[in-house]
Amino acid sequence: MDAKLSALQHLLEVVAQLRSPTGGCPWDLAQTPETLIPYIIEEAYEVVDAIRSQDSKAIAEELGDLLLQVVLQAQIASDSNQFTITEVAQEISQKLIRRHPHVFADVEVESLKEIHENWEQIKAAEKGEYSLNDKLHRYARTLPPIMATTKIIAKTQISSAYAAKDLESGWQQFQESLINNHDLDQQQSELGDLLFDLIALAHKHNLDAFAALQSANHRFIENLDQL
Repeated sequence: MDAKLSALQHLLEVVAQLRSPTGGCPWDLAQTPETLIPYIIEEAYEVVDAIRSQDSKAIAEELGDLLLQVVLQAQIASDSNQFTITEVAQEISQKLIRRHPHVFADVEVESLKEIHENWEQIKAAEKGEYSLNDKLHRYARTLPPIMATTKIIAKTQISSAYAAKDLESGWQQFQESLINNHDLDQQQSELGDLLFDLIALAHKHNLDAFAALQSANHRFIENLDQL
C-alpha cells in the first residue's frame, strides 16, 4: 500500500479503536457531533496560527489535529450508520470536479475572476440560493460572526457615511439599554447592532476587524501586569 494511504488507513484504525465499545476510550465514546463542535473551531484556528508562524512542523501537527476532527466525526456517523469517511472523500472529490469545469470539462476561462464567478454560480445552484438574501442567510448561519458580518457588508455595499451614522446611534441605544436596565435580550440586541455597525465602518475603511481584535487581545495580555 502507498505510504500516504497506509498512514491514513492507520489513522482510521486508531480512531475506530478509540470509539470501540470493547477496549475503547470512555472520553471518545462519550462524544457526539455536537460536543466536538468547539474542538473543530479551535483546531481550525490553531491551523491558521501555525500557518502564520511559517513553522512547518507546527503546521503539520495542527493539520493532523484538524484531520482527527474530520475522521472522528465520520467515525461517529459510521457508528450510527449515517455515512462513512468514504462518502466524505467521494463527496468532496465530486464537488471539486463540478466546481472546476475549466479543468475537468470543456469550459474556457480567461481570468481568476472568471474562475471565482463560475465557482460562486455553481455553488449557489447546488445550495439552491436564488437570491442575495439566501446567500446572506448562509453567511450568518455558517460563518464566525466577524467574518459573516464582513461578507454581508461587502455584498450589500453599505456606505461609509451610513455606517458611521448608525454607529453613533447604536452606541447611544446600547448605553440607554444598560442605564435603563433593559432585559438581557434587549441589551444583547443593542450590543449586536453596535458591533455590526463598528465592523461595517471598519470594512469601509479597509480595516480588518478580525486582525484588529486579535492584536488588541495580544496587547491586553502583554499589558496585563500594568492594569
